[in-house]
Amino acid sequence: MLKKIAFSSLLALSLSGCATAVPPVEVTRFHIGDPVHSGSIAVEEMAGNPDVGLEFRTYAATVDQELQRVGFTAAPEGAKSDYVALVGFRRTFREPDSYGANGKPVSVGVGGAVGSGGYSGLGLGIGINLSGKPKGQVFTELQVQIRRRADSTTIWEGRAQTQAREGTPASQPGLVAQKLAAALIGGYPGESGQTITVK
Repeated sequence: MLKKIAFSSLLALSLSGCATAVPPVEVTRFHIGDPVHSGSIAVEEMAGNPDVGLEFRTYAATVDQELQRVGFTAAPEGAKSDYVALVGFRRTFREPDSYGANGKPVSVGVGGAVGSGGYSGLGLGIGINLSGKPKGQVFTELQVQIRRRADSTTIWEGRAQTQAREGTPASQPGLVAQKLAAALIGGYPGESGQTITVK
């Protein structure tokens, strides 16, 4: 069953980190003919969406805002909309493989030298990386599908994905949600079947 998303408090979401650079976004869209650019629309959760809760609502709210930018009208609470935008998103984490078999970033070096007086010496140097374990990558994907409410016909759908180093501002849900939604829906409907990179 589809769940309607309430945005009353989420639309006032503050995204103060907008100035932070977010890595490029890869976008793919599909549609038939010239899809509509107007009409009332409601944002709902895509069936089988793996990530739910407050973080998902952040993504859904940004999609709602971007749809209004391209001409759609938000359906009043409780009213039946002309169209429905199904939203799903997924965040996965990939650990870095820069460590050796023992998992310790340690390097050892041995060197010899001969002094001017004929004395020789042997030195053993150990280098230890004190910067801590390298951060992994966060992969985020946003999926949106617009359907005509009357007959459930899909008129447009698209997918956007990006990645950023874990723990950086560019990996934070609010900033990533805005970047993905803007890249995916900006320029709606876009070229069908073409994958582009949005910086």
